[in-house]
This record gives sequence, C-alpha cells and structure tokens, in this order.
Amino acid sequence: MPLVSPFETSFGRISERECIVISIFSEGLVGYGECVADRDPGYAYETTGTAWHILRDFLIPAILGKDIKSADEYQEIVSEVRGHLMAKASLEMALWDLFGKAQEKSLRTLFQGERQKVDVGVSIGLQNSPQALAKVVSEYLEQGYGRIKLKIKPGRDLGDVSIIRGSFPEIRLQVDANSAYTLDTAQTLLQLDNFNLLMIEQPLGDTDIVDHSFLQKEITTPICLDESILSVEDARKAIKIGACKIINIKPGRVGGISESKKIHDFCQDNNIGVWCGGLLETGIGRAFNIALSSLPGFKYPADMSPSSFFYKEDLIDPTYEVDKNGYIAIPTATGLGYNLEMKRINKYTKQKYNTRAY
Repeated sequence: MPLVSPFETSFGRISERECIVISIFSEGLVGYGECVADRDPGYAYETTGTAWHILRDFLIPAILGKDIKSADEYQEIVSEVRGHLMAKASLEMALWDLFGKAQEKSLRTLFQGERQKVDVGVSIGLQNSPQALAKVVSEYLEQGYGRIKLKIKPGRDLGDVSIIRGSFPEIRLQVDANSAYTLDTAQTLLQLDNFNLLMIEQPLGDTDIVDHSFLQKEITTPICLDESILSVEDARKAIKIGACKIINIKPGRVGGISESKKIHDFCQDNNIGVWCGGLLETGIGRAFNIALSSLPGFKYPADMSPSSFFYKEDLIDPTYEVDKNGYIAIPTATGLGYNLEMKRINKYTKQKYNTRAY
C-alpha cells in the first residue's frame, strides 16, 4: 500500500508497505486481523514473507477446525511454534474480533478497558533538515496532536531535538532511536537531559537489556524499551535490573493482545508506565491498539495518528479522527468496531491463500 510520504527511521526508508490481512470464518461470522511484519527485516527478523509461510504452513493448520474459546487457549495451541510473534498476533487478533462479534461486545469491553477515549501523539520520521522537521511538527500541532515523537540516529539527534524544543518549548516531546546507538556512541544521549523529554525509546541494541540498565543510571531522561520486550518475562527482567522506566507495548510485536495485557498488568503492579506504539498498521491493526489503550496502565499518549497520516487510502470505513484536543474516541461497536472497505482490500491484494476445515 502506498504511503502519503516516505517514512524514514534509523534502519531504513519506505514509501509503500506490504501487509497481510487475516480473515477467520466461523458460524456465519468473520474476524479480521493484520500482521505487522514489514517486507524487509529492518525492525525485526519477521517479514511478510516469513509470516506468510508460518501462517500458511503451521499456525493456520494448527487451529483449523478447532473450537477455540479464548486467546489463551489459542496461544497454548500455537506455542509449539517457536517465535514468529507477529504471525501469531495476527491470528489472535482475528479471533478477538470473532469473539467480540459472537458475544456482541466491543474490543474495549473484551479487554476490560476503562477509558472512552485515547490521548494520542504523532511519530515523525527523519526529515531532510531540522528546519523541514520544524515545519512538519508545526503542522501536526495545529491538527491537535498533544505529543510529538521524533526519530533520531547518530548525526541527526541533538540538532533536531534542539530546534524543536527551542521552537516549541511547552510541547510533550520524546525521541525514538530504534536501536541506533551503542554504549560507546551513547555519550551524545546524555545531552538529551537538557531538553525535558518524556522519554528516549530503545536507544541501544534491539535485544539488549543489560546495557540499557547501565545507560539509565547515567541519564535522567527515562528510557523506554520497545524492541527488547517480547514478553512479560522480558519486562520482568528489564524492570528488575533497572533497564527502563517505561515500556512501549505493541501487540503485534509481543504476540497479541493476551501477552500485551500480561505486560500491562505486571508493569502496573510495579509502577512502570506503559503506552501503545504502532508499526504503520492500517486501520485494522490500529483498531486493536486503540482498544488496548483503554486499559488503565497506559499513562502516555499512544502512537495512534489516523491511518490517513500514513496511507493514501485506508482499509476501514469510516476512518477514525483525532479531535481538537488530541484524543481518539474508542469504538463501542461490536468486535473491531469499524467496517472494512472490501473494494480497497481487493484493489491492493496481490496474493491470496484460502483454506478450510473439511
């Protein structure tokens, strides 16, 4: 699917995104999910290619024809497949949509959420210059976003942050390094303490916890772990050694909503703030993120800008909007809460796989 404009991070630049949409049929109902894997293994080892293989050859055959009553039951069935959390999450989300439709409940109700609206921010990729970045930030502030997240990397960090903080001294501002630094190159990050940031997200290696604990002792800016946290056990270890003060929960990254809720509950019990990030999902994937953000432990604005921010056309109708105060209303309709735009899905579909239980 084509993006409105290229999106650049420390690990690459994309102008279009491949995605996998899941449809599960049961007793006259259809549940939908989305796999968040990218075409290339920049953010994670999973790709749309590997996810397609794992879904088609292992995960779907494992659940086909089974009477699955809960997400935990599903996770137990697919636990024999090691890893591949993004692929697993896409099926689990489609099951949640089915559960909601079958029980005539919204995702928020199924997840036991409390909020009726979500405080949201916007994630801005690397721009051609700090001046160009300031222009983009200004435009999104005018649209009502209350929190700005900047992507950074070595050579594009202090200058960008300095001009944005200088131009907009009162905004809630955070940065995301996507693992672009090491302890040897992280001395620059100490200077970020001067800019009153909400957090710095995943400054060091994508699988690291230990070095983050050393860095957190040196800086006052809270470290938020993202890629390092794939399970509640990862969260427990990171919190125990002081590797972070905040955790970014992305359902597609950790294997689904059930694991996301476990991480949320553990962090809440240990006074660690969490928030919900995004992975360039279409409106299908973002619907689950919005509903998850209704849980009480989500203390920071979510990366939930409308899909129109990224995509020329979304796969849901109507798409959700950010109000003038920077909030998105959480749907109350059953299941996903949005109607799928099937004509657009068919327009962009390049490959299909259909199977059924006999």
